[in-house]
Amino acid sequence: MIAARRPVRRTAPLGRPVRLTLIAGTAVLGTMLTACSGAAASDSESNKGHAAASASDAKISVNLRGAQAAPGTPVKVTLGTGKLKAVTVSADGGEELTGRISADGRTWTSDRPAAPGTTYGVEAKNTEGGSAKAGFTTAAADKVNKLSLAPGKNTTVGVAQPLSVVFDNPVKDKAAVEKALKVSTSNNTEGSWGWLQDYSGKDRVDWRPKEYWKSGTKVTLDADLNGIDSGPSGGWFVRDYRTTFTIGADQVVKVDLDRHRLALKRDGKTVMDVPMSAGTPGGEKASWRGTAVLMAKEGTINMRSETVGLGDAYDKMVDSSMRLTWSGMYAHAAPWNAAYFGVANHSSGCVGMSDANAAALYQQVRVGDPFEITGADAKGTVAEGNGYGAWNVSWSDWQAKSAL
Repeated sequence: MIAARRPVRRTAPLGRPVRLTLIAGTAVLGTMLTACSGAAASDSESNKGHAAASASDAKISVNLRGAQAAPGTPVKVTLGTGKLKAVTVSADGGEELTGRISADGRTWTSDRPAAPGTTYGVEAKNTEGGSAKAGFTTAAADKVNKLSLAPGKNTTVGVAQPLSVVFDNPVKDKAAVEKALKVSTSNNTEGSWGWLQDYSGKDRVDWRPKEYWKSGTKVTLDADLNGIDSGPSGGWFVRDYRTTFTIGADQVVKVDLDRHRLALKRDGKTVMDVPMSAGTPGGEKASWRGTAVLMAKEGTINMRSETVGLGDAYDKMVDSSMRLTWSGMYAHAAPWNAAYFGVANHSSGCVGMSDANAAALYQQVRVGDPFEITGADAKGTVAEGNGYGAWNVSWSDWQAKSAL
């Protein structure tokens, strides 16, 4: 119930009193009163302590009201007569919704939608010095969508590392989600989002530059998702996300399947060129070709063939392991295969080197460095979602994967 109080009278330059009346739903409020719900006050209640508001009073309406207001909708405050000077909409956690006043000064609309399960306070001021307050609470989310981001915050990565966002639940409204993902770079790098299916089967969207990043570029992602509905079976986003990273040295690893050689180039100069043996051609043991991006430096790990569908072919502890795909392709030390280094491809799909060469490469590469794999002895090209395979898609085709 809204209790009415005698309005405060102020003297305008011409000696006339200034009053601002706020309507939250249908409740009429005098200057400086607070509306805590959208329930309408009765005539008798609204008249207690002062005269009823006249038809000439300025009035403001708020489109959201009550304790179960619909989330996902921008907040809209409309002034009946006169012009708005400022509107503040604050969430219970202290965050404010920014917004804009229309050209005619009568309407303010928030830039972002109201988030689910949040209580908001509205304060409006007009150009004549009047002010009023109102409030509402949005309904809680019946389902919440979350995400994981790569690369991690404040990291330094290689020139091929994309921004990659994997969602817990399906994203039906891809355009609304993509519109909330804002990438900024220190040198205005050209790039595009592209939607794909992650190797896990989940929805994923990656942002890659048109060309490899320039060394030293600083990148920020602001994912302003709080209050966005990802669609049926996906759920609401109930928070924002942010990550920043820097591009490291210009490094590229060249893997030649036909020559059985691996070279590390830094700033265009060869700093390593060593013999290796990749996957046995002619079947599932063959290596992938195309550009694979170093996903992780995992060190010494246990590799078992059954995890990649190759039966009981091997079960080994492997040193200097560098993951290139989700499907299990690595570059690593493979001393048991020494007879084939520089001679033939004779592994179960990985790029193997001597202990010393693998350790040297492991120390120099970083996550995000591209491994450009060429040659005939391959079983196909690295897919977009099998690690970071976006570089195997033409720029025009990649842009076409954007929902916008």
